[in-house]
Amino acid sequence: MFYPVINRVFVVVILAGFNLTCLAQNRIDTQRPDAPKLAAYGQYAIGVKTLEITHPQQINIAKIDIAKPKLTNQPKYDRPLTLEVWYPAIKNSQGSTTLDVYLRDGKTTVSIQGKAIRDAKPVVSSQKFPLVLISHGYPGNRFLMSHLAENIASKGYVVVSIDHTDSTYRTKAAFGSTLVNRPIDQLFTLDQIELMAKDNATFLYGLVNTQNTALIGYSMGGYGAVIAAGGGVTQQAVDYPWGLPRDALAIHQNLNATQHHPDPRLKTVIAFAPWGMNYGVWDQTTLKGVMVPMLFVAGSVDDVSGYEKGVRAIWQGTTMVDRALLTFDNANHGAGAPMPAPEESYVYDEALGFNISEHYTDAVWDTVRMNNISQHFVTAWLEKYLKDNADMDNYLDLEPNSNNGVWSKDDKGQPKADHNHWAGFKNRTAKGLRFEKLAKGE
Repeated sequence: MFYPVINRVFVVVILAGFNLTCLAQNRIDTQRPDAPKLAAYGQYAIGVKTLEITHPQQINIAKIDIAKPKLTNQPKYDRPLTLEVWYPAIKNSQGSTTLDVYLRDGKTTVSIQGKAIRDAKPVVSSQKFPLVLISHGYPGNRFLMSHLAENIASKGYVVVSIDHTDSTYRTKAAFGSTLVNRPIDQLFTLDQIELMAKDNATFLYGLVNTQNTALIGYSMGGYGAVIAAGGGVTQQAVDYPWGLPRDALAIHQNLNATQHHPDPRLKTVIAFAPWGMNYGVWDQTTLKGVMVPMLFVAGSVDDVSGYEKGVRAIWQGTTMVDRALLTFDNANHGAGAPMPAPEESYVYDEALGFNISEHYTDAVWDTVRMNNISQHFVTAWLEKYLKDNADMDNYLDLEPNSNNGVWSKDDKGQPKADHNHWAGFKNRTAKGLRFEKLAKGE
């Protein structure tokens, strides 16, 4: 089978009787020739830094006693969170573009390569950049969506990706910790970034506008994002044991009635394969609590979060806001979210019981192709809702089924009356996709 682009190159050089084998880098910044228009990197150089924050006196879910009925009686600890921050940097920055990351096995460290330069100086701008938070799945880590993070940063955003304690490849512990802590981590990180943005001793000072924030979540990160957007959980979710004390999830219930939800700094949410609807975490009543515009991304055969009764049902149920659903037909749970599988992941792991690469790949879709499509639509969505760019409607008002689009242009390249091919996609490249929109009240 011929592939027009490969993400890595394997080169064998025979010289003076020696066989020299060279493996190319694990790149996260690949742009295929068929990448849609808005997937292209933006005008800014990119910097990247690692930060550590701590959320004091949080319930230590990994060490709870489920026999104790109240969370207030459970052990507490100072909850650590590691952040990776991508941001617009000064031109001609020099430095390392390597990120050292753990694979899904939680043991193997590999290097991935992008465009972001470690510790580059932030660009000097008269305007602060919008903030985008990224929240990984269970398990995952802050680099899982690094392809998207640095791509967005190049277009004038500060992007902060969170390592969620108890949910990373290295710290995977109680699933209940993810259920309780995920939306809490997301909003606490927003609070901490706001404090740093006001502190002239930090590199974020004067760089980021936290009053103009988007949240992107994948899988369990999407679960947290729906809650952060105002989608309180059901009584069924509260009553289900989950390995938690009774009523532990009640803090995420009736959000609009009991708290100032959603956070007014949060202007939009993008949820890739959000988990929970297929387990009764929300219903048509609680989803009415979502009060910010949402973009959902899903694979039509997602066997983790579900599609018809999962992601699609959430999209249909968030009736109080404008929202859209991008569907990769025949893709599974990883549609559009994970970075390309590092070369070293192509090994079977006895402890996991599967080939590590399966965590990043899809049986039908090429990962880089999906990444480029995600970069395109996320760019359009953020430009519309964080930068009020009305031109983005051209890329979001589409024939719902890409396969029904017609490419019809005259000799001068001007569209004819029957041209309804997806904007930004080259001829013959908008295939196997659906982009559906529902307005508030629908």
